[in-house]
Amino acid sequence: MRPIQLLTKVPNLPFMPLRNVGLAIAGFIIVATAALVAVGHLNFGIDFRGGVMMEVRTAGPADLSDMRGKVGAAGVGEVALQGFGSPNDVLIRIARQDGDEAAQMAAVQRVRDALGAEYDFRRVEVVGPKVGDELIEAGILATVLAILAIAIYVWARFEWQFAVGAMASTIHDVVATVGLFALLGLEFNTSTVAAILLIAGYSINDTVVIYDRIRENLRKYKTMPFIELCNLSLNETLSRTILTGGTTFCALGALFLFGGEVIRDFSGAMLFGVVIGTFSSLFVATPLLVWFPPPRGSRDTAAAADKAAARP
Repeated sequence: MRPIQLLTKVPNLPFMPLRNVGLAIAGFIIVATAALVAVGHLNFGIDFRGGVMMEVRTAGPADLSDMRGKVGAAGVGEVALQGFGSPNDVLIRIARQDGDEAAQMAAVQRVRDALGAEYDFRRVEVVGPKVGDELIEAGILATVLAILAIAIYVWARFEWQFAVGAMASTIHDVVATVGLFALLGLEFNTSTVAAILLIAGYSINDTVVIYDRIRENLRKYKTMPFIELCNLSLNETLSRTILTGGTTFCALGALFLFGGEVIRDFSGAMLFGVVIGTFSSLFVATPLLVWFPPPRGSRDTAAAADKAAARP
């Protein structure tokens, strides 16, 4: 059974001649994100700033839209609701109130009054700013470790030159996603951290496919200039890149449009991640190899060439 091919002929798009433009755009994104974060444009959510968490059980399946409206009218500031466990269980999170613990409990009472007696408040927990700081540190550590693990994996599978490009493109994708949230003022919470880690995984998957083709072509075309070889490899894998990115984008688009308010920011971040991950694979990961070209005849290229020769 023949694989699906979007492009019947290998195109000849000028990816590598535009590499400096792509790297300039990537550099601008990183600098702009750093500036936005430095001036405090990142809107940390309740997870990181602290607040009050309430576990509520309803008599029947929870109507999150109705509950969100009632709690929002209680005048307690930022509110987040999400279902968990059974359809009757809802987790309500409200922003930390100005004042001491008495102010937090007064806000809880306003939420109780707004919802009414038919709701069973099973657990109330006040999350202090110290816990939020610990979550920020844990999120940063998880992201750094993920990037290092990706670099080690690519180094072990290819060469250190490939690892440099993969790590740089992954860092770019992480920073660009943070920049999107800072620019639009979207809530940055633990779900966003999860989205960033997924984006890193998606991006490196696309990058590894391109790197694998470059490694094959290094053995196949021994005298071709390296820039031309990279451009050929990008064009040869373009059909796969479009198909993978397109199908993923469609699935995430359905989640974004119809998945509800709870996962909208998460799915929106993933949609952006598909776009920025594809961009970095084409215009960051591969162009950086021009600065650190791998040696011809490096390890595993013979096996890669045999695999390429056996491919129909």
